[in-house]
Amino acid sequence: MNWENPNVRQSVFDMMNWWANKGIDGFRMDVISLISKPTGLPDGPQSAEAPFGNAADVVANGPRVHDYLQEMHQKVLGRYNWITVGETAGVTVEESKKYANLDGRELNMVFQFEHMGLDGNPNPALGKWYDQPVTLEALRHNLTKWQTALSGTAWNSLYWNNHDQPRVVSRFGNDSPAYRVYSAKMLATILHFMQGTPYIYQGEELGMTNVNFDHLSDYQDLESINAYHELVDDTQLVAPETMMSYLHARSRDNARTPMQWDNSAHAGFSTATPWLKVNHNYHNINVESALKDPNSIFYFYQRLIQLRHELPVITDGRFALVPENENDNAVFAYTRQNNTQTLLIIANFTDQTLTRHYPLPTQHKLLIQNYSDDQGETLRPFEAKVYAY
Repeated sequence: MNWENPNVRQSVFDMMNWWANKGIDGFRMDVISLISKPTGLPDGPQSAEAPFGNAADVVANGPRVHDYLQEMHQKVLGRYNWITVGETAGVTVEESKKYANLDGRELNMVFQFEHMGLDGNPNPALGKWYDQPVTLEALRHNLTKWQTALSGTAWNSLYWNNHDQPRVVSRFGNDSPAYRVYSAKMLATILHFMQGTPYIYQGEELGMTNVNFDHLSDYQDLESINAYHELVDDTQLVAPETMMSYLHARSRDNARTPMQWDNSAHAGFSTATPWLKVNHNYHNINVESALKDPNSIFYFYQRLIQLRHELPVITDGRFALVPENENDNAVFAYTRQNNTQTLLIIANFTDQTLTRHYPLPTQHKLLIQNYSDDQGETLRPFEAKVYAY
């Protein structure tokens, strides 16, 4: 689609207004940061190790992208009480302030991907294909950057999962039977007390995990299949067993297995054979089981959402790391504070029992936690808790 052509743009705006008349509530705009291409369509840079060039930085946030979005706002978006979010590959903090500025000239918020790229392979020829976890220091630094940089200027979208990313409990948590529930609740806590609009991807509220298919033939995602053939068969950069480990960790199919409704055939998703195998753990991880368990991840998410409605500080409070937490390689602790209330959010990102001291005033309240009791300065594996004062 040639966005430089005014007739093309007008046809897009006509389509959007047509949908508006159907009563929709907004738009999620796929790769909206790529609609303005540089003059001459230059080749992307190619590193010595990579078989192909990388066009991402060349085509993202092009010279007229903000002109086009402001025109879209004038002719469509500004006419309706909608929510709009743009998927903005390659966006920076400064560009995000243009896309999602609180003056409302373009979009309400954007999806940025920096925290989704922290666990990429250090070898640029392998891109995202890797199986080592990101460090807490890197994750905390990136989330903190976006919280502080956009505060009072633009609006954050908050997410751990989407259809292109592996399951968060397998990626940043621990999906073993012992710690899956604790770490899923911990990750939910960290995200939902930040400033922005949280997005919950299907199955996240159940703690669905990566699928770990045994054979390449089980995968349907073309990105995964093509990467295997390129890196294993064509270039021999990666051994077959290593590449399968990379797929287990990073394939998009991890997020695309059928929703696990119950423990019947195909997890209750369909009576027909689905396009992608159901995760083998659907007998234990499914909606039916979650609804029967008052301590399930599902009900924990409901409580988090309820607190966001009840506490203005989550919307308007200032974000700050607890000072002594800036270099902690195991615990993430931050505060949210407005003129009337302070929240202290504490999360142990490890499977170890730790001791940490965070000063609290005498008058404080434990709002939510993922264990059944509070042991004060003792933090059990993947423990998360939030205090208000």
